[in-house]
Amino acid sequence: MDRRTFLAAAGTGSLIATAGCAGDDDDGDDSLSVGMIYSTGGLGDESFNDMAHQGIQEAESDFGISFQNAEPDAPADMDEMQRQFAGDDNIDAVVCIGFDHEADLEANAAEFADTSFVLVDAVVEADNVANYLFREHEGSFQVGYLAGLLTGMEYGHGGGATDPDESTVGFVGGEEIALIERFEAGYIAGAQHADADIETPSSYAGSWNDPTTGQEIASSMYDDGADVVYHAAGGTGGGVFEAAQSAGRYAIGVDDDQSRSAAAFSDVIVASMIKRVDTAVYESVEAIVNDEFEGGQINDLGLEEDGVGAIIGQDFEDDLPAEIVDELEASRQAIIDGDIDVPDTLDDL
Repeated sequence: MDRRTFLAAAGTGSLIATAGCAGDDDDGDDSLSVGMIYSTGGLGDESFNDMAHQGIQEAESDFGISFQNAEPDAPADMDEMQRQFAGDDNIDAVVCIGFDHEADLEANAAEFADTSFVLVDAVVEADNVANYLFREHEGSFQVGYLAGLLTGMEYGHGGGATDPDESTVGFVGGEEIALIERFEAGYIAGAQHADADIETPSSYAGSWNDPTTGQEIASSMYDDGADVVYHAAGGTGGGVFEAAQSAGRYAIGVDDDQSRSAAAFSDVIVASMIKRVDTAVYESVEAIVNDEFEGGQINDLGLEEDGVGAIIGQDFEDDLPAEIVDELEASRQAIIDGDIDVPDTLDDL
């Protein structure tokens, strides 16, 4: 199959206690208890928060730890949740998922200096905080490049492609912040690496949990000729997938392999940009269990470290033309080798 034929075919946040069970690792510390505080949008987003939850569940199974979940309704809830866990003598470590934790954690890490904290997606420079950042722009370049290679093609799953002479791929973000603009910048750069003249409309829903707005934005993009829309919008992305199914077009998921975590949309999720938040959570807990926790450290994870990457959707694994697979892998290696410099801001495009 050549490229041209590919595309026809309540009030405040709540604490939820979860008892841990003994793991199979005889060396595990059964007394370790972890407080997990998620990002707004909460569990069930089939993306960022659920990846973190998967990581702590795997740590529970392997190391015999226990954990408690806290799901903030808004960033204003995070300070009290951090303080509640850090002040609890039965909690040994607090894992904060999302950039919104940064400001509160700066103060709380200093006040609770004997507590080990883990922060994902931001940095607090303190001896008791281990920080995990991701080079999301690198993984987003990969899925952008894939979208650029595919746009305008026909695909055998029954989707309808647009005019191949008017190539368009879209981007839907959650909140318009610097973190998500890294996704956007990488995606646009990747698409333009495939075709310098490609159209790349972008829009933000303003929320991580508004699938209705996500669907409206994506539907407008499909109506205007987009073949593929990539979202970095948490639970809002479910609306992008709804729009893709209605339009007979294609979408790209984020953080998890959403062709599996959002399997009802596997027929339209051609790929996902995976962000290994699960690995960050798992490895941070493993370090604490093994008395190897290193506070003050910044762990920066990109393509080379397998912290981000592009994964083909489960319904599409055997259908991508070989030349596209080869070009995608070549671009991945070129980024790792430094031959492709991926912008991480829109100003650098």
